Order: sequence, then structure tokens, then C-alpha cells
Amino acid sequence: MKRRVIVALSTAGLVSAGAVVYVLGGDSLTASAGSAPRPGPGEVHTVALRDMSGAQGTAGAQHQVMGLPAERTKPFSMLGVSWTDPRAVIDGTVQVRTRSAAGGTWTPWQPVEAHNEDGPGDDARSESRVRGATAPLWVGPSNGVQVRVAGKGRALPAGLRVELIDPGDGAAKPKPRAIGPGTAVLAGAVSTEPPAADPSTDPTAGPTETATEPSAPADPASPADGAPPADPAPPSEDPTGSPSPTSSASPESGTSAGVTAASSTAPQPTVVTRAQWGADESLVKEPAEYAPSVKVVFTHHTAGTNNYTCAESPAIVRSLLLYHVKTNGWNDLGYNFLVDKCGTIFEGRKGGIDKPLIGAHTYGFNTGSSGISVLGDYTKTAPAQPALSAVARVAAWKLGLHGGDPTGKASMTTTINNGKFPAGETVSFNTVSGHRDGYATECPGQLLYDKLPAIRTEAKQWATPVTSVALTSTAGATKVGTTYYTKGTVTLGWKPAAVSGYEVLVGHTVVARPGGTSTSAKITLSAGSHDVRLRATNINGTTATSPAYRMTVDTTAPVFTTPAGLGVNTGTVTLGGSIPVKLGWKATDNTVLQSIRATSPTAATFSPTTTNWKSSAKSNASTVWSLTAADAAGNTRVSAVTRTGSLIHESGSRRTGTWKATSGSSYVGGRAYYSTARNASAAYTFTGRSVGLIVRRSTNYGAFYVYVDGVKTAYVDTRYSKSYYRQVVWTKTWSTSAKHTIKIVVAGTSGRPTVVTDGIAYIK
Repeated sequence: MKRRVIVALSTAGLVSAGAVVYVLGGDSLTASAGSAPRPGPGEVHTVALRDMSGAQGTAGAQHQVMGLPAERTKPFSMLGVSWTDPRAVIDGTVQVRTRSAAGGTWTPWQPVEAHNEDGPGDDARSESRVRGATAPLWVGPSNGVQVRVAGKGRALPAGLRVELIDPGDGAAKPKPRAIGPGTAVLAGAVSTEPPAADPSTDPTAGPTETATEPSAPADPASPADGAPPADPAPPSEDPTGSPSPTSSASPESGTSAGVTAASSTAPQPTVVTRAQWGADESLVKEPAEYAPSVKVVFTHHTAGTNNYTCAESPAIVRSLLLYHVKTNGWNDLGYNFLVDKCGTIFEGRKGGIDKPLIGAHTYGFNTGSSGISVLGDYTKTAPAQPALSAVARVAAWKLGLHGGDPTGKASMTTTINNGKFPAGETVSFNTVSGHRDGYATECPGQLLYDKLPAIRTEAKQWATPVTSVALTSTAGATKVGTTYYTKGTVTLGWKPAAVSGYEVLVGHTVVARPGGTSTSAKITLSAGSHDVRLRATNINGTTATSPAYRMTVDTTAPVFTTPAGLGVNTGTVTLGGSIPVKLGWKATDNTVLQSIRATSPTAATFSPTTTNWKSSAKSNASTVWSLTAADAAGNTRVSAVTRTGSLIHESGSRRTGTWKATSGSSYVGGRAYYSTARNASAAYTFTGRSVGLIVRRSTNYGAFYVYVDGVKTAYVDTRYSKSYYRQVVWTKTWSTSAKHTIKIVVAGTSGRPTVVTDGIAYIK
């Protein structure tokens, strides 16, 4: 759809330009219609615009102003402004306000694109423009309108009227399905509610009798799969309907039926048929016309608004059909395909989506091209990725039917002067082009036009046969070396490709057959080792097979051959009473031990060869120490102990010989005992499973002997290069908790006999 710069005028600006501004009181009328579509086929209602050049606020204005004061109307959801002479144009601005059928509120003024020069051109023999018209604007379910058309440099066209399009709701609701043998399925639409319109003054001008131009009584052609639906939901990711036997409608009499290509180099996407979106086929009076082939795909946007939900898309398409036929005077929809922002693809012009059908979308270049229009305006709004991908897939499939390359070039010759190219000029186009490439327009909007290179690249991917395939993920299995270990269930993942289907092989047996658009498959393996492969089948029947992935099923959990055990460790006791500890263990597995994780009291991860963890334990606090061992397949086992650390200060010792007290904040209890007398002793008795002696170390301190339960066990020298307090210098651990006595005996080291004891730390 053509899109030009719109000059949006403020209220004051409109007055100065000669436009009339109506400020009316609150609406005293009660909304008579809700937002639900009206049952039955669509209709077009028209209301003639009035000359308002002399209205209040425009006295002496030099520019003509036509408009319509705010008034109630029959229900509609799309509108436009038309005039008698199709060759005339509006030199000025067109703005509208509409009244919500659901809430009765009036929208702010909205601009309407005054120039709508899409059309069949001289290359379509059976149709021509009946009236001049603006681009249509989707406004959602409404039942009131206010219009103003302000001229600038010359008189406005004669016969101005507003066209109010009621899309109706169609009839039955069959589920969308692919037309033809294609297996590719697009993601289903997700409804995105638009933001609420800002409320403004609610005009109460009395209703004006409206002239109506209803469509002919509906007598739609009976499709093979039943009656047309009413507002069908967009297709889901897994349509349950089966494909219809052919992609083409029956050949039309009186014109070439077009040649249906045997196959495409790209998979056919799912398309919502005319029957499914509720086309009123009685509107189409002339048979379809065909070109020898399709060489170029032109990308468009419908302009108007992006403020629609994807659930409304079928109604928008029905409205466009009515506008193109009843207002523009064309035989049918101008576009061959339409795509909404959720990526749902709709069949446009009637005549067979797999045929070189001539549309009315790119003036001068309709013959030999196909038009895809994205619902919305992408001048300042970026298109959604699902819509871009849908355009790419349609373009790849449509060009592939005629041997076209989505990243290539094609030449076309116009037989008319379309305002950008003179008649007879041959133009080289990208096979995926924008409307602006063939006609003087901003369409498809700068932000959509900027995405055409990416669309070409994606389309090329869909049209290129796969020569290799590989797994990109194996959820449920972990690779170690060249082998994947699993407990049995694995979800295989791969990149999307243009194929007709996949097969997952375990050994030489096919265990799954995902569809062509699938990117994953879940399989369950039996015990033992297996070679798993992914095989892709191209549209042309050739195949590509991945390398073998060795997968071993393991359901046996690791074993802690040495359960988790906590003991006092050498190190420093903090002033806050935290004791250095070490958690020890040993774990093994029948295949591959992958990791050891601590989950309490803090989280930590260790290599499978690690057998201890140095940490700290707060004194007199019962703490859970928990480990989880995991193997490569994901089997786990837990080993946990609950332990309490404690301190006995030096005052709790039984001393013999000469000992003297020394005080200071650096000692565990604020005080310690020291001795220089050989054979002086200090004994500590406790009940626990691990113990450590706490001393002060320094450059001139000496050694002592350690006795455990009366047995001489160790010789400990407390000399160190610096002075350190609260040092655990010796430890002892037992397998069970019991009562023990630890005694130190001063060795009387020559020249440095001093020994300082600061208590013990132990684990209960």
C-alpha cells in the first residue's frame, strides 16, 4: 500500500488552514452495538461529506473544507474516503475520529493516507478503478464517525464521501490448514491487545441518515471443505485439519487458468484460505487472470494502524476485500497474500496460490509478480519477527515454483508510465523487492524495507536443499569425550531447514518422524549403548544424514564409598568463634562421575576427583553438611551429616607445673596460659569425634608433646616466622563420637621454651 508523509495538523493549525473544528457535549445516546462482529457477510455504508468551508472558525478561509460532524452510524471497523473521479487526488489532509462500539468513547483525530495509488494498472485487463480513494484505515468495531478533509492548494475532488466497512463475521469456523501438499507449519497467532485509546470529548451531534451501499447478497462459492468461517482463529503450530488435495481453485472460464508448477524448491507454508477467513465470493465478478510465471515478489504494508489484535486479522482481510471491490472498484483483493504481525499468512486474490495470478498491488508491474502485504504501518514501527519470517517463507515458496532465486535479480518491463518508470522501460529488480522499488511510494515503510535483505537471506535458506545436518542440543544427555550419557529420555535439537521431513534413527531403526518445520524430537532409549542419527529429507527427495552420536543409557546412581564426614582443620579460629573445618568424602560411579556439589550450608561445586572441602563452622551451631554426587547421565546420590562445633577456652584446662595467664583481645576467650617450664602440662577433656589444639605462634616460641587418652601421639613446634593468634596447629579425628582427653606437655625447647595454649576446638 502506498504511504506518503502525512502532515498532522493541530486544532489551531486546522482552523488557520480553513478546517472546521467541532467541540460538542457529552454523548447522550446509548451504544446500540457491542464490539462483536455483525453476523453475516460484510457491508459498505457510505455517507456524503458536506461543504464546511464557511463553518464557524473558517470565515474568510481560502481553502475548501469538506467534512462530517460527529454522528452515529451503522457498525463498521474500517473506513476510507472516496471521490468520483479516480484520476483526481486530494491536495490536503484527511482526518477522522471514531466512536468505540464497545465503550462509546471517541478516539483522538487520526490521519488517513490521502493517496492510495495501488491498483491493477493497464496490465490487468478485466478491472479498473471506479472511484478515487484514500488508503483504508482499520479502526476496530465502531458506530460513530467524524470526518474533516482540508484542502491546501486547489479545490477538493467532487463526490467526497466516507466509506464505512463492516466486515461481518462470515459463517462456519473450520480450522486453518495448509492448501496443498506442503508440510511446513507456521507458528500460530498470539493475540496482543492494543493499548486503550485516549478518551476525548464525546460528541453528541444527532444521528444523520446515512446512505448505504450494501454488498450483494452473499452467495459464496461452496469450498471443498465446507462453508466459510466466522473470524477464524489464526492457525496453531499443529493444525489438525488435513491438507486439501490441491492448492489451486478450479480454472476460471474466459481466461487463462494459469500453469501450476509441479513443485517448489522451498516448502509450502500454511495459508489461511479465503473460505477460512470468510471471503464473500459473490463480490468477485470476473475470472482471475494469469501471467506466464512469477519473477518478483513485491513486499507491501497496508499502512493504517498497528493497533490491532491478531484475532482481528480475518476481519481486517474481509474489510480490505470489501474496500478494494466496493470502493476501489477492483475485481478482488489487490494483494496475493497478506501477513499479520503474528506471522499468520492469509490467501489474498482468488485464483490459486500456486499459480502465477495477476494481482493489483504494484502499478505497472502486476503481471509476473506476486504481492505480499503485511498488516500495519511500518514507517516508524519495526515489524515483528514472525511477520518477517512469514514473508520470507511465502517468497521462497512462490519464487521456487518458477525457479526463482530469493537472493537473485529479475527483469520486468512496464507497459505504462507509472510515475516512476516510463512505458516500455525494462527494470532489474531484486526477486524480493519493496513496493517503492517499482513505484513512487514509501511503501512498505522504511523499517520493513530495511528488513528486506534479512528476508531474502531467510528465504534463500528455505529454498536451499540441505546437504548436511547435525544435532545442536541433546537435552537429557551429557557429552563426555565422544559419548553422550543419559538416563533414557533425550530431546534432540537441530537448526530449522527447508526440508519436507526428518527421521530419527537408533541404530538402523527409525524411531521418530518429525515434520519438516520441526527443530526437536524426544526419544527414549533402552538400556545399553546406541548410535543415534538424524536424517533430513529434502523437498526434491534427496537426504542428508548426521554423524552417529554414541549414547549410553545409565540408570545407576553414584556411590559414596566414604560418606561425608566433618573434622576440625588446621587454620585460624575467628574472633567471632568460627572454627576451621574440613568436610571429607569419596564418591565413585559405574560410568562417569561428573560432579560433586555442596548444597548446605553453602553452595559449591567440585571436580569429580575432589575428596575434601575446607570451610568453617560457627561454634555451638548445629549445621547440616550435604553433598550431591552426579554422574554424566544425571543420576544423583546425596550424603549428608549434621554436626556442631564447640570451643573450650584455656580456663577449662587442668594444668600441672608452672603456668602464667596473659590477657588480650586476640585470644579466644580474651586470655591464654603460657609456660616455659619443661614437663609443665595442660589437659582438656571433651566428648566428640574431632579435635584441634589452639595456640599462639611466634618466632621465639617452642614445642610440646601431645598425648591422646594417655598415649604420646605427636610433637608440635609452635615457632613461626610471624606472630599469629588462635592457630589450630594439630588435629585428630575419630569415626564416632566419644569422651577423650588431650594433654600437652612443654618440651622445654632450648633458647625458646615458651608455649602458649588458647584452648581446643572440637566437633560433637
